[in-house]
Amino acid sequence: MGEGAGRGVSPNALRRGARPMNILVVGGGGREHALCWKLAASPLCSTLYCAPGNAGIAQEATCLDVGAEDIGGIVAAARDYAIDFVVVGPEAPLCAGLVDRLEAAGIAAFGPSADAAILEGSKAFMKDLCARYGIPTAAYRPFTDAAEARAWIAERGAPIVVKASGLAAGKGVIVAQTVAEAQAAAGAMLDEGAFGAAGAEIVVEDCLDGEEASILALVDGAHFVLLPSAQDHKAVGEGDTGPNTGGMGAYSPAPVVTEALAERIRAEIVAPTVAAMAAEGRPFKGVLYAGLMIGPDGPKVLEFNTRFGDPECQPLMMRLMSDLLPALIAARDGELKDFDLRWYDEPALTVVLAARGYPGAYEKGSEIRGLDALAGDPDTVVFHAGTAADGDRILATGGRVLGVTAMAPTVAEAQERAYAAVDAIDWPEGFCRRDIGWRAIAE
Repeated sequence: MGEGAGRGVSPNALRRGARPMNILVVGGGGREHALCWKLAASPLCSTLYCAPGNAGIAQEATCLDVGAEDIGGIVAAARDYAIDFVVVGPEAPLCAGLVDRLEAAGIAAFGPSADAAILEGSKAFMKDLCARYGIPTAAYRPFTDAAEARAWIAERGAPIVVKASGLAAGKGVIVAQTVAEAQAAAGAMLDEGAFGAAGAEIVVEDCLDGEEASILALVDGAHFVLLPSAQDHKAVGEGDTGPNTGGMGAYSPAPVVTEALAERIRAEIVAPTVAAMAAEGRPFKGVLYAGLMIGPDGPKVLEFNTRFGDPECQPLMMRLMSDLLPALIAARDGELKDFDLRWYDEPALTVVLAARGYPGAYEKGSEIRGLDALAGDPDTVVFHAGTAADGDRILATGGRVLGVTAMAPTVAEAQERAYAAVDAIDWPEGFCRRDIGWRAIAE
């Protein structure tokens, strides 16, 4: 039956569930489609809204014409539609204090406060926190001066990693193979504003060897529930080549995360981070996402995010057997101590279809055909990210456009099923990596 033998239900979730609940999901990407797809199936959910949503989300929820970063607009919509509970998907509104504003208005919300979301909003803060509390991560230095950064890079050598400290939509990371490349990246961020305000401060850190994995946990400020492992594919090209993107595909579970390793991650990374944030006066509630490098010395933190990963959320929601809504309410209410979730044993795998040119310049407005033929298969779901409806037509409006997700007895079969669905979609202007899940299949 799967990971996590029991199923917890928050007492407050049951109290709220005594009457139908109006739920609002904030965001309009693939992650939010997966969340809406799962929340729409909850018996506790009466009416589901999403702001702003997309063409796929519109099949699950009523979409509201309010941007995810329009803090005042979201609070007003939550009042206008008598929302009982808000689930915030993307990082930008979290860092801008959306949860704080909603809670101040008396509206229950899932996600960290702005004080806690700094764990994602500032890579410099995250690295300093790890250093203060002994959480394993790569050696690093933060910089606001390009000359100082270039000097440290020359001293440290290559390969080396240069990161914009602020929010850069998953693209502000340069893994430089030479000193010159790293120095140029530091100059581009600090002197030329390559990532705007996000790159006004940078972090330069040692390049870690190993295999990446993602571990997510629901956190209630003091206690947490680990979710199954996942593995993202950041690079745009096969074999993990080319520039980094927001994620070209993911699968769960990741074989590299054995049961023994998961316990190390729990004890050495997640528990100390939750305790550290509380000790700093920034108690964390929401999703803590640990992007890890699994090397010969064990797991080390590459990054922390403060929300569900995209595209990791998609295969995780496919595998989740339990009702998601009580878990999110329990995290907000501080009631995760004895909570558990049930998961399907079968792996799930997501292939991202992106617009040609992504992560660089790409055209918008091309029509996507063939999606209707994929409807009705319970083991294959197409989650929309950058789409909009134009009458009966579905148009591509973003860089990452669809997340074709399949579940099967093995990763290889899930991969085969997902790519069969990809090939049934008629969208010449799109492309995808053809090797999602390759590490798991090789093992």
